[in-house]
Amino acid sequence: MALVLPFKAIRPLKKFVSQVAALPYDVMTKEEAQEEVRGNSLSFMHVEKSEIDVPEETKSDDPLIYEMAKRNFNKMREEGILRQDASPCFYIYRQQINGQTQTGVVGLISAKEYETGKTKKHELTRQDKEEDRIRHIESVQAQTGPVFITYPYQNAINKIVENVVKQNPEYKFTADDGVTHTVWVISDAGKINEIKKEFLQVGFLYIADGHHRAAAVSEVARRRRDKNNDQESEIKEYNFIMVVLFPHNQLKVMDYNRAVKGLNDLSLDNYLKKISEKFTINENFKAKSPQKLHDFGMYLNGKWYKLTAKKGIYDENDPVASLDAAILQESLLAPVLDIKDPRTDNRIKFIGGIRGMAELEKLVDKDGFAVAFSLYPTSVEQIMKVADAGAIMPPKSTWFEPKLRSGIFIHDLS
Repeated sequence: MALVLPFKAIRPLKKFVSQVAALPYDVMTKEEAQEEVRGNSLSFMHVEKSEIDVPEETKSDDPLIYEMAKRNFNKMREEGILRQDASPCFYIYRQQINGQTQTGVVGLISAKEYETGKTKKHELTRQDKEEDRIRHIESVQAQTGPVFITYPYQNAINKIVENVVKQNPEYKFTADDGVTHTVWVISDAGKINEIKKEFLQVGFLYIADGHHRAAAVSEVARRRRDKNNDQESEIKEYNFIMVVLFPHNQLKVMDYNRAVKGLNDLSLDNYLKKISEKFTINENFKAKSPQKLHDFGMYLNGKWYKLTAKKGIYDENDPVASLDAAILQESLLAPVLDIKDPRTDNRIKFIGGIRGMAELEKLVDKDGFAVAFSLYPTSVEQIMKVADAGAIMPPKSTWFEPKLRSGIFIHDLS
């Protein structure tokens, strides 16, 4: 039973939405973000990644960064670029690119249900990144970007959504990366109650992307409850997390690849000999990217190889151990290249599949990396199995595309 509620979104006027909508703060570096917003003073990146607007020498945890986010956000509201809906609404958010369409319901879920595990997660969060978002939320008094949620497909919810999207949308624009974004507003009380009722039939929700956002909003809620000695938490705005809820069968997970500096002092021959103990090696891998589970691409010394995990090196019944990211980590990265903790080892780099195989070749050929690995994408079903088991996936196991835009929906927590 999932509690999903409408809310009064702060959102852009129609004429500004394409300029305001921005990629999430955590998918690009500061330098990339500065280039992204060049010539666009309305980009919500000025709020979500406000370090782009402070002096270069400013430290990453300087209070000035959060003060700048607050200043930029308030300015957008004062100038009428953003405004808040008068009554609680649900919103339908559709993204389309290259034949893929995903259509979700934008609303609120309970922070308490997140805390008790009814909204399931599959990743660990880093304390420093979580604290950064907590400070950001507290500064602007709002959740500025939604959490990406999935749920097992429900025909009844799908029918409601299909009827809504037959109407004229509130927003429709195509971003520079080719993703078309369309939004419908649901303000009718009858439709709102229908959506709430149908989500109560959903057993569990699953975080697909945005674990740090969810953790940060939940922690803000906990701190405010403690501070206010609040026992009636359900009526407080800050006790809810803004999300977009997509049915699982619409989502696309891309590969999340790896590159490593050095071969752990091994010669090329010794390295290949060691990995052949657990992987079958085939040279001249023209596809470069694996076509099925438990196959891997490997770019080394200007050549592509296909690696296939040998039977018996992983537990097929273990939802985590059978993941390709786990197989690569436990059977190659750790024992052969000595990457014991991929979260902290600065010799390993993670590359989202959106950048393609050319990026892996560039890292090895020009950027000082010794070897790169391409992985077969994790499926949504695998993610759900891990979450259902109460387990955690290896770091950087999933890359969802397209990314949700920030700035289209903002949840006021004040």
